[in-house]
Amino acid sequence: MAASTRSQVLSLYRMMLKESGRFPSYNYRSYALRRVRDAFRANRKVEDPKSVERLMEEGRQALALIQRQVSIGKMYGVQKTVVE
Repeated sequence: MAASTRSQVLSLYRMMLKESGRFPSYNYRSYALRRVRDAFRANRKVEDPKSVERLMEEGRQALALIQRQVSIGKMYGVQKTVVE
């Protein structure tokens, strides 16, 4: 993987983790964080440039979805759980 591609992947990973951490609900937050980490770990060994680009596009779409869900979640108040 080229250095620029690696930095783009790491940047996307950090953005997804940061956005996932903004879910107001503990359950959604922990689920999203777990899914992001698992997805990146599962595709850690991918080297093919076309596959990497396809996965990057899927990641960008997932990031946009997370951002929308966080915005919607903040519109409606939730009760804090004991864990929070």
